[in-house]
Amino acid sequence: MTKSIFRTEFPKLKLIKRGKVRDLYAMKDALLLVATDRISAFDVIMSDPIPGKGIILNQMSVFWFKQMKDIIDNHIISTEASDFPQECAPYLENLKGRSMLVKEATPLPVECIARGYLSGSGWNEYRRCQSVSGIKLPEGLKESCKLPQPLFTPTTKAPQGDHDTSITHSEMEDIIGADLTARIMKTSIAIYERAASIALKVGIIIADTKMEFGLIGDELILIDELLTPDSSRFWPADDYEEGRSQKSYDKQFLRDYLLSIHWNQQPPAPELPRDIIEKTRAKYEEAFTRLVK
Repeated sequence: MTKSIFRTEFPKLKLIKRGKVRDLYAMKDALLLVATDRISAFDVIMSDPIPGKGIILNQMSVFWFKQMKDIIDNHIISTEASDFPQECAPYLENLKGRSMLVKEATPLPVECIARGYLSGSGWNEYRRCQSVSGIKLPEGLKESCKLPQPLFTPTTKAPQGDHDTSITHSEMEDIIGADLTARIMKTSIAIYERAASIALKVGIIIADTKMEFGLIGDELILIDELLTPDSSRFWPADDYEEGRSQKSYDKQFLRDYLLSIHWNQQPPAPELPRDIIEKTRAKYEEAFTRLVK
């Protein structure tokens, strides 16, 4: 089995923060972003890593950043660990494949979600009030149905351990301004539509995806990750049927397991059985193989 890295320990580098998955280090005039094998569900980090997951996420993000370069620039400076600053050299083996040197940007305080299908929190909200993020939808829509057109549905960016909260476009404008909101909405939908088209050609439906944007001066760029199984719902197209939940290539499989054991979704996370770990990794691996290799 692939060696797993639950957390990085690079004492000669300056650690800024540990996110749910990524460890962030300060470089001179740049940042070092390292994707570990941690996995979270319901905003709680599991105690067991998924071996090789960080490499899959990192390489998939690189693939998608390249696909969207003509729509919007991104934060990548280099993805070759051998090209990183000299102080990274002692940690080269742990950096290969799972890290990127990136521009330092100011992250925007909102999560940017594009939805092509009605699922997850969007489906739950629709059942309550027939709308998603304040956008009224037709009556009678079924779970997992394809939406009449893709929706942009922002949320707050909650501190680690808390849950993001759905907000309206107007509330997003209050947070970051109307002009920036309009730019992000247009860009997010363009990215989703292109990605959905690319993925469908290899038998994957992208139901929804979450993007992160940042600013360098006045320039809007993509940051963090893009269109990975951690930030998106990937469904096998040959098994798709509206009106029910779908099989997936993402961590919905893990969520379903955790729901089946009636975990209260609060720390500490339960220990994951070996077969759940292996099956979760296999789903990530298949999505990566179909899309990238």
